[in-house]
Amino acid sequence: MTLSAGRGARVPLRPDDLPRLDLADPRLHAESDLTEVWRYLRDEEPAYWHQEPGRESGYWVITRYADVAGIYRDTVRFTSEHGNVLETLLAGADSAAGKMAAVTDGPHHAELRGLMLKAFTPKALAPIVRSVRRVTGRLVEEAVLRGESDFATDVAARVPLAAICDLLDVPDADRAQILRLTSSALASPDGAPTQTDTWTAKSEILLYFAQLAESRRERPGDDLVSLLVRGRVGGRPLTGEEVVLNCYSLILGGDETTRFSMIGGLRGLIERPQAWAAVKSGRAAIETAVEEVLRWTTPTLHAGRTATQDALIHGSFIEAGDKVTVWNVSANRDERQFPDADVFDPARTPNKHLTFAYGPHFCLGSYLARAEIGAALEALRTMVADGAGEGAGIESAGEPRPVYSNFLSGFSSLPVRLRMDPRYRPGTWAAQSDQASSETSAGSGCPVAH
Repeated sequence: MTLSAGRGARVPLRPDDLPRLDLADPRLHAESDLTEVWRYLRDEEPAYWHQEPGRESGYWVITRYADVAGIYRDTVRFTSEHGNVLETLLAGADSAAGKMAAVTDGPHHAELRGLMLKAFTPKALAPIVRSVRRVTGRLVEEAVLRGESDFATDVAARVPLAAICDLLDVPDADRAQILRLTSSALASPDGAPTQTDTWTAKSEILLYFAQLAESRRERPGDDLVSLLVRGRVGGRPLTGEEVVLNCYSLILGGDETTRFSMIGGLRGLIERPQAWAAVKSGRAAIETAVEEVLRWTTPTLHAGRTATQDALIHGSFIEAGDKVTVWNVSANRDERQFPDADVFDPARTPNKHLTFAYGPHFCLGSYLARAEIGAALEALRTMVADGAGEGAGIESAGEPRPVYSNFLSGFSSLPVRLRMDPRYRPGTWAAQSDQASSETSAGSGCPVAH
């Protein structure tokens, strides 16, 4: 089913439309509002067989929170090694299986993940988090001083990329190229992405990290690429392919998803003045607001698995070999888990969303992502005046532009007007940031993973 809508508008769909929908079509997710479709599936068909348009094959669509969490947790019955997104799942295989942590299960996954986790502990990330706070504050302050800006490109696109590139020690001169490639590898800002464009971008990312890894073999440092180059898993060094594939996974996971959460979070605050008032006044703590932004935006729409043995979910018989998709975008709005799930509430607690997945594949970069979103919210709260909407502290300055993807959800453009809080003195953020970073280091830091 092909739909068309304006840049900022999304066509609301109803359950009656379901038989005609193609969930693998990027245009569907960019141009349609599937709220009522997901609600129907959660209530009436929580394990739904989705026929691929024009083909005899299909896949299961799992939409309830408890079922999605259960499949994430059970890597024995539901493996990621035949593909963990629709693109590879429908192709029947992922060439990175057993080499890249995201599509590896069992003891090898645990050991590979354990190696990379050394770079993602709060202690290891402390210098990067301090840098994130300084950079974010500077970018937000520049946007506030300009008055009108595109938050997506002027702020959000530059913070997560800088952090993950710092972690991988990507040279400054290469970072604009990396942003261009990561923005094209999984999505497109201008209509459905072509296979040629996405594969070209992916190939260029892989080639870039192959060259970077080779230079680190000759001159290793303290960065994550060097950690992978020197690391051993299963008693042996990682192959060049394993190093490159995991760098590829980290750069995409560390940039795109957090960027879209930051953009979508600000859009939510603009559209819901009561939410901005709660953040601005401090009634909603930054930590809880971060979790609600992650739940509300859900930048990763789905994940893919393959059943390794027969299973029964809500009366639906899933056979060994069946393709199974779990939809975070639906699970994070499940009324069984989240009261008033369609309300954007920055003070919501508890908030055990599935934006970072769950179980063995829980996102490695969750601590850093939370720090990045938290820095943006704190800078906005400090620098931007009260009120949302026309003439207030934050307001829309144009239609947002959605990205086209069946895997990612978000906006590539968000024109805004930010008016300065009269109590804020420009140029004081760096000192406040250093003090806050010191206090965080002495305390518990970001919320722990759930």
